[in-house]
Amino acid sequence: MSYRWLLLLCLLLSFGAMAASVQASLDRNDVHLGETVTLNLRIDGSMNANTPDLSALDNDFEVLGSSTNSSLTVINGRPSAELMIGIALRPKHVGDLQIPSLNVAGSQTSPLTLHVGPPDSSTSADAKKDIFLETAANPDHVYVGQQLLYTVRLFFDVNLNSGSLPDPHPDGVDVRKLGGDTDYETVRNGHRYHVIERRYAMIPQRAGSLTIPSVEFQGEAVDPGNANDPGGFFGQGGLFGNTSPVTADSSPSTVNVQAAPADWGSTAWLAARALTLKLEGLPGSDQAQVGQPVNLRMSIDAVGVAAESLPDLSLPTIDGATVYPDQSTNTTHDDGQWLIGHRERSFAIFPQRAGPLTIPAITLTWFNVQTGQKQVATIPEHTLTVLPAANGATTASASSAQPLPSASPAATPSAGALSVGAGAPSSNASSAWWRWIAIGSLGLWVLSALLFWWWRRREPVLPSASVANTASSESMRSSRQAFMDAARGKDRGTQARHLLAWARSERSDLHNLGQLSQALASAPQRNAIDRLQHLQYAGDAADDATDLAAVFAQGFVWRQETDASQDSPLPPLYPFKLD
Repeated sequence: MSYRWLLLLCLLLSFGAMAASVQASLDRNDVHLGETVTLNLRIDGSMNANTPDLSALDNDFEVLGSSTNSSLTVINGRPSAELMIGIALRPKHVGDLQIPSLNVAGSQTSPLTLHVGPPDSSTSADAKKDIFLETAANPDHVYVGQQLLYTVRLFFDVNLNSGSLPDPHPDGVDVRKLGGDTDYETVRNGHRYHVIERRYAMIPQRAGSLTIPSVEFQGEAVDPGNANDPGGFFGQGGLFGNTSPVTADSSPSTVNVQAAPADWGSTAWLAARALTLKLEGLPGSDQAQVGQPVNLRMSIDAVGVAAESLPDLSLPTIDGATVYPDQSTNTTHDDGQWLIGHRERSFAIFPQRAGPLTIPAITLTWFNVQTGQKQVATIPEHTLTVLPAANGATTASASSAQPLPSASPAATPSAGALSVGAGAPSSNASSAWWRWIAIGSLGLWVLSALLFWWWRRREPVLPSASVANTASSESMRSSRQAFMDAARGKDRGTQARHLLAWARSERSDLHNLGQLSQALASAPQRNAIDRLQHLQYAGDAADDATDLAAVFAQGFVWRQETDASQDSPLPPLYPFKLD
């Protein structure tokens, strides 16, 4: 908790340390007598301020009331506070009324002027309704590409509960909303209305007759009910009341859009209410230095034109210098009536030689829609005196921004070129050294890759052989164990089968006990096999004293190759020869 109080204290101290700035503005600068206007006082850096003394307005205005709205934001750890005071005023007479400077939060506001015209004498049928729409296009005759101001006003003398007022979308027109809605009161034919005003910038993209379709408002108004009969709790005149749908629509507007004058020529058409072309950043001494950049900023500001419609900015070719342009930046804002387009681009000019450096004149032709005349905005020619580089080099800085045309000393025998040439052998030796290192690294990498490939190829063999041997050993052990278990029993067939299986686990080419007997060098083992066959096929059920497990306990005693010649020439006993 203590940290929160400490943080709040720091914020308050920060606000106290900041100097509050105050700006005064009117929501409209031109009204009719009987209408209301709002004076907005914005105080930056403060969240608390008293309503200023407004006695200076008593002669020209009726002060209807005031409201305040404060906000606090913290951006990147820095608090930002703002307080807005809105004062509703009603002019007392026609004319250009002055709102003098006011003392707000210890600062003085700038004086303002409000033009008040005679009362609106509109006698249209709509003026007798509880809710109606008015639209106005100013001017009603424009050139293609020229902005017109389209205003929509919703008059209502009902308690609106909700409503929808869509934006107009005429074909072939660039439509942009200007600011937020303006809310005020006015009097028509002795009837006071609440007014919501909305403004649009419309820029026709083609010549001809432009029709702006009607705008329709749809909403719901709370029924006023009968004051003498409040009704039920939820019924008409009750706590929540009832609503009724209300609608209003405007009449379509027609604007004549004229093409560019026939004698305009091939220059790009640019229609604006005002235009300025500037080039900033020229050195005050009119001097520059070889290799040192001259940073310039060119900009266009045009009223009634979006930034996207302004031409690209560029510098002409400058003899004796290299120009590096930056990216253009475009911004469009409005003053509540007209778009204000701004295009800006920076340039770095690197002088290449000492002497005079002339930046040629730059012109931009545009059409002034207020005077109906072609005008030319001009940046006059400007000449700089370029001094030699301080170290005698010609384009040290420029060389860092762009490659030199040639690094050969013979081709450019200047001092700068000789300097580059002197450093060339060292650079070449260094390059050769790094080249050999790169080649060696590449060779080692290739050798490593080959070794890895060879290891991967042999690796599967070894595990396979090992696995095979392991599997074979496991098979021999299991087969031997199976025979030993059978040898302890009396089943001759099982004994013969397991004995042969055990032998085949060691020599897969054996197919019967006869072949096994021939392959053995041990006479006891051969006799045991003969006795086993006799018992199995002769049907002799007598007990046999031959201990097969003992005879084959040490495994098979295989006959060597040299023993093959000593084999008996007699064929094995029937039926094994048939296999």
